[in-house]
Amino acid sequence: MAAGRGGAALGALAARQMSGPDGARIGMIETNGWDTHSGQRGRLAAQLKSLDETVGAFRSGLGPAWNDTLVLVATEFGRTARVNGTGGTDHGTGAMAMLLGGAVAGGRVIADWPGLGANALYEGRDLKPTIDLDALVAGALAQHFALDPVRSMAKLFPESRGTPFAQKLIV
Repeated sequence: MAAGRGGAALGALAARQMSGPDGARIGMIETNGWDTHSGQRGRLAAQLKSLDETVGAFRSGLGPAWNDTLVLVATEFGRTARVNGTGGTDHGTGAMAMLLGGAVAGGRVIADWPGLGANALYEGRDLKPTIDLDALVAGALAQHFALDPVRSMAKLFPESRGTPFAQKLIV
């Protein structure tokens, strides 16, 4: 599904398509507008509000099925650690992911926080990556669907040399 609707409508639509015994088991929503090279403050707030509405409507629409649900919110690229001259951030290195849903062993942040000091930044400008996003995705999906994590990693990310994330992510 591509975003083109309001967040609440998009989340409700996704919930309808995934509800019931014949509903989809896996879905993807891609939203645009996150590339904030300038004027980031207001734009980013609007994007985050829409994401919140989407997930909230999805959760409401699923009802009790939310308890068995894994939602992965991720970006494959980060932003620079400092705002540029036009009030935005350019493409960076560190990615971000959130695991949501009743199936998630949550309530925590999993990261090795390197800090934002000049010496801690990757190439002097970006948050330093500490976890392989591909490994996190493969590990979470393998755990959620009770699949072999090594095979899942190889099938989902054939170019990767990483190993799937092994820390317990799913209840």
